[in-house]
Amino acid sequence: MPEYDDDLRLALELADAADAVTTARFRALDLKVETKPDMTPVSEADRAAEEVIRAGIERDRPRDAILGEEYGLKGDGPRRWVVDPIDGTKNYVRGVPVWATLVSLMAEGPDGEFRPVVGVVSAPALGRRWWASEGGGAFSGGSLAEAAPIGVSGVADLSDASFAYSSLSGWEEQGRLPGFLELTRACWRTRGYGDFWPYMMVAEGSLDLCAEPELNLWDMAAIEIVVREAGGRFTSVEGVDGVHGGNAAASNGLLHDRMLGYLRRA
Repeated sequence: MPEYDDDLRLALELADAADAVTTARFRALDLKVETKPDMTPVSEADRAAEEVIRAGIERDRPRDAILGEEYGLKGDGPRRWVVDPIDGTKNYVRGVPVWATLVSLMAEGPDGEFRPVVGVVSAPALGRRWWASEGGGAFSGGSLAEAAPIGVSGVADLSDASFAYSSLSGWEEQGRLPGFLELTRACWRTRGYGDFWPYMMVAEGSLDLCAEPELNLWDMAAIEIVVREAGGRFTSVEGVDGVHGGNAAASNGLLHDRMLGYLRRA
């Protein structure tokens, strides 16, 4: 029995609870939305979803720490749940169905660095869910009983590759726009999906590459292990494996170094 099976089951249950909260308020005419100090929006549904997830973790894993986008870090120790209650809040508040709840468990390694060992990405408005656990593979489906394994593509040439990105402005602000544009020209097809979705499409092989210039840990923890367990590679733009680089590049692995070569160009 894989080490994190029970934690994966809990993560899926937490996603179910969050989905009930978020879908009930999606496109509600009286949805309350505020602006946080970093000038990003937060809705009452973001906070309520994180609250229900935290309550479930505190009930079933009281010794574990919890880091969430809306309520910060509580607790310490070698196990830490990382939660983004609604990844894609700007879509959510505008009625665009591309948003998801991200739930991940991270474990402290021998080097003291935390790594994702369980990840669930639940997008109820799309009718899609993806999940993975360390050593257990990556899957998509409505439940464990309906799970179908997923895997990255075998595309090995940029001229045949599909590349997804979130926006142009972040790359421009970091002085990386020229290299980014060269990458788009080298690829067969580009689309601006953004948030969790392109990473899940890389994991299931319908996209080959995606990258974002600025992300937080809660944006990346759940998606990283899904991509990795699907056979792909997930690094920072600088090429460091994992979720601690403040940005992300994901691929089927075959094209990863070539993508990074473009994105590092000023």
